[in-house]
Amino acid sequence: MDRSSIEYLIPCQTMVRLWLVAGLLGLVNITGCTTMSPAIETRSTVAVVDFQRVIEETSTGKSLRESFDAFVKDRQVLLELEQQEIQKLRNDLLNQGSVLSEAARQQREEKFQRRVREYQIKEAELSRELQEKQQELMLEFRTAVKRVIATLAEERGYDMVVEYGERSSTLYHRPQLDISDEIIEAIDQDAL
Repeated sequence: MDRSSIEYLIPCQTMVRLWLVAGLLGLVNITGCTTMSPAIETRSTVAVVDFQRVIEETSTGKSLRESFDAFVKDRQVLLELEQQEIQKLRNDLLNQGSVLSEAARQQREEKFQRRVREYQIKEAELSRELQEKQQELMLEFRTAVKRVIATLAEERGYDMVVEYGERSSTLYHRPQLDISDEIIEAIDQDAL
């Protein structure tokens, strides 16, 4: 090797050493920070609520259920009246079909089929209306219940309140975590 090659290698070796030292210092610094820093202990408190039970057992939930049931019953009465009229048209068509002229029989069949289609449309509209009404009532109730839960959680220092029940994804909880009774009592006192 000639002198110029050696002069070139010396700065390169020095740079490599500097990078290695810097890397090691960085590694020591990182691991030192994590092992030398005091452990931060966080302890979360969690509570659970059976929302279905809250609906069923609160006076507000019962009132909403009764209101919705009355709404459904009113709509069902209208459908039943429509069904009776359709059944009457069907019976008239069956009983008088043989004595009617072809044109009269065909006219009654068309009327019957038109009423059946109208009934099916009304039934679908009613079903949609019932779903919307139920969602509206549940949204109002759920929003009010969330406010009560948030207030109670703040007072008791809960970090999280989780819903459990048949429709929830909570698989297990200790019974001591259940605050459903307290929520029911608070809602009944507030009379949402």
